[in-house]
Amino acid sequence: MPDKELANESRVSLNESHSMFEWFANQVVYAGMGLSPDSDLGAAVHFFVMDVAKIFALLVIVIYLMGLLRALLSPERVRDFVRGRPDWQARGFAVTLGAATPFCSCSSVPLFIGFVEAGIPLGVTFSFLIASPMINEVAAVILVGILGWKLAALYVLAGLLVAWFGGLAMQAFKPERWVEGYVWKIQMGQANLPEPDKSFAGRHRYAVAEVREIVGRIWKWVLLGIGVGALFHGFVPEEWVGENLGGDAWYTVPVAVIMGIPLYSNATGVIPVAEAMLSKGVAVGTTLALMMSVAALSLPEMLILRKVIKWQALALFAGVLAVAFTLVGWAFNALT
Repeated sequence: MPDKELANESRVSLNESHSMFEWFANQVVYAGMGLSPDSDLGAAVHFFVMDVAKIFALLVIVIYLMGLLRALLSPERVRDFVRGRPDWQARGFAVTLGAATPFCSCSSVPLFIGFVEAGIPLGVTFSFLIASPMINEVAAVILVGILGWKLAALYVLAGLLVAWFGGLAMQAFKPERWVEGYVWKIQMGQANLPEPDKSFAGRHRYAVAEVREIVGRIWKWVLLGIGVGALFHGFVPEEWVGENLGGDAWYTVPVAVIMGIPLYSNATGVIPVAEAMLSKGVAVGTTLALMMSVAALSLPEMLILRKVIKWQALALFAGVLAVAFTLVGWAFNALT
């Protein structure tokens, strides 16, 4: 399927699924603010208002529902679930759990330490670290609602493959020698956790707390992503996009990967940027490469991981991801 056809399908899905949010944005931007739909500013502000309403509504609903189901899940349970299993099985569980848990970089560092102390191979741990920020059920649901199920499936599939083979690549270099010494010495105390409340009221309280914690942590990055997407949508000419990021030029994918490194966000926050890029005719593979780079190859996350691993491992980790994202982008551009 050509790139533009897939982008058009995404826009059709968007228009069909979110007419209520489009109507809301029309009332605010065109009727209330008096901006013209034909102006660059009007298009940018309309994109911003519509995506803010749409994404935050989906965020609250999906995080709450997943919180009800995940009330008994903790980083410690994830660690114990993976401990002592065969490498291939542990890696499969690590990738799956990484994709299904919304642990941020701050949660990943103590979990990394726990994995190391539990004797789990570092290659398996890196598979988790790749999957966790790049894929989660909240981003997947929002991707389906915003860009359509085909692009959502492509992104999730590519993310799972990168997490699996990226961890294998890291393991081949024996990264244990580059773990900071204190990690091996820390003794993880077993906290006497209270028995979780399994009633619906208890799960409701947990789900509400999840909404507050996760939305409170990522709202600024989501707004930043929507703002970047709005500026791109409203002010970047399609001609410039076609000449520099469109088409089959080989360099567009590595450029997208490099562009994503300083744009710190999560998988949810980068979705509006992808939406705007596709609407301008950017190739699907190039868009996927940027999304992955922003979510999993950001400078702040690298600096946090530096607390646990030395520069050699950090450089290897960044290099493996950059190569993997570039190959994914090239492959999808070639296939589409």
